[in-house]
Amino acid sequence: MSVPGDLLVDVTGLAAELASAEPPVVLDVRWRLVGPPGRTDYLAGHLPGAVFVDLDTELSGPPGEGGRHPLPDPAALQRVLRAAGVRAGWPVVVYDGGDGMAAARAWWTLRWAGHAEVRVLDGGFPAWAGAGLTVTTEPPALTPGNVTVRPGGMPVLDAGSAAEMAADGVLVDVRTAARYRGETEPVDPVAGHIPGAVNVPATEYVGVDGRLPAAEALRARFAEAGVRPGVRVGAYCGSGVTAAQAVLALHRAGYPEAALYVGSWSHWITDPERPVALGTDPAPAGS
Repeated sequence: MSVPGDLLVDVTGLAAELASAEPPVVLDVRWRLVGPPGRTDYLAGHLPGAVFVDLDTELSGPPGEGGRHPLPDPAALQRVLRAAGVRAGWPVVVYDGGDGMAAARAWWTLRWAGHAEVRVLDGGFPAWAGAGLTVTTEPPALTPGNVTVRPGGMPVLDAGSAAEMAADGVLVDVRTAARYRGETEPVDPVAGHIPGAVNVPATEYVGVDGRLPAAEALRARFAEAGVRPGVRVGAYCGSGVTAAQAVLALHRAGYPEAALYVGSWSHWITDPERPVALGTDPAPAGS
């Protein structure tokens, strides 16, 4: 089982790349589910040369029937990425406020758009600032990019294929256990989970600092949920942000075919005919 080596970059490695003659494009995607927008953080200080891209309005489509963070319109995404300086075949590094979720969704979105040369800054902005590296408020000098968005670079689930995967593969629900069981639902209007999905809360495979464990540890944790070679696997959460981090973790664990249900629970519940499960399913799918 191969483990992709191009998923993460640490602050030391990124600092060296930024000091080189051919630095990567750096995207600041700091984001909060609630609270001040990430642009406020960006304006207060960011990595040298970094460009702010908004997860809600630029890396996602408008919320609605497709969920709270649906796929962006390809033409609109291409305009955003070109304005941020993303060039065809040129490396991109994304970072967030440290929990790793927004950066993972940006990583996933760029790869879905056909841009494979993208990595996540391990530990995000806190790791960079904590290492005493340069933080600036200066706006970057930008050269418009020429990237062409070609959707389809990452596997995507819709409601029908998510239900099928829950039945004959492993569909991982990464929300908290209480939300999965339907005991509470602080965000969406309906509580519960997709029937057949197994619960692996994000806190069980992501550190408090947003860093991912080693591949072996991730592989072992997902194996407990029934993930193994030859079994189809996908992930969902509330709106496809935390689940994108699960897909990144599954890539690190050696499962690059892992699919994302982008609409996630916020899309599933838009159709009252779709079934909703409560409590805990008796066994992981595929076990």
